Amino acid sequence: MGLRLVFADAKTWKYLVDTLSRLIDEATFIATPQALTLRALDPSRIAMVDLEIPVEAFEEYECTEEEIRIGVNFDELKKIMRRGRAKDKFELEVGDEKKLNIRFKGHAVRTFVLPLLDLGSQQLPTPKIPITAHVKVLSDAVADALKDASIVSDYVRFEANEERFVIKASSDRGNVEVDFSQELGSLIELDVKEPAIASYSLDYLTDMSKTSAIADIVTLEYASNKPLIMTYDLPGGGRLTFYLAPRME
Repeated sequence: MGLRLVFADAKTWKYLVDTLSRLIDEATFIATPQALTLRALDPSRIAMVDLEIPVEAFEEYECTEEEIRIGVNFDELKKIMRRGRAKDKFELEVGDEKKLNIRFKGHAVRTFVLPLLDLGSQQLPTPKIPITAHVKVLSDAVADALKDASIVSDYVRFEANEERFVIKASSDRGNVEVDFSQELGSLIELDVKEPAIASYSLDYLTDMSKTSAIADIVTLEYASNKPLIMTYDLPGGGRLTFYLAPRME
């Protein structure tokens, strides 16, 4: 059994693992000769993460088997990834001893060893979710809107029609409305087959929006009172998708 991955910039992985650790405790990366993937539910089963990083996104990628499973505790992995510096090269290796070697190459070569977990082999299917609104926006503008909303509420409402996309929040503490505009540059693409209004937990969205540190654009897809599909395109060609159940009024 053998796997060796080299990523040019440890910073991307640092933010990626930090975001995933906010939603999942333990999960299994699956390495194949084509890609590194991960799909897992959060403990409350309200959200799902779906990560895919193709071979092309890595500086080096060697996988000698059809499938190599890398079960990890994300709290422990996050502690290690925090030790990575922005300009460090980042390596992952799995050998026959069922351990994950994590290596940072900068001014020195620093190696950490993490025991692998056997988390079973259940594969989660891709959720089939109806979509009537497809919205592409600047990710930091969404992250800012969620921070604005948190001043008055613990959930937000997404409203999309043919002309506009708005994030709203309201409670007895007040109201917040953030209107995304193509003229001002925050709204990149808007394709609405029929108006869509749905509410989602701000706690979950805030955790997911941490991905904006490494991805400039986020795609939001949903329909009225249906789950949200939130997709970030990662540097080098990877993709991180979140599925989030709606908050029913």
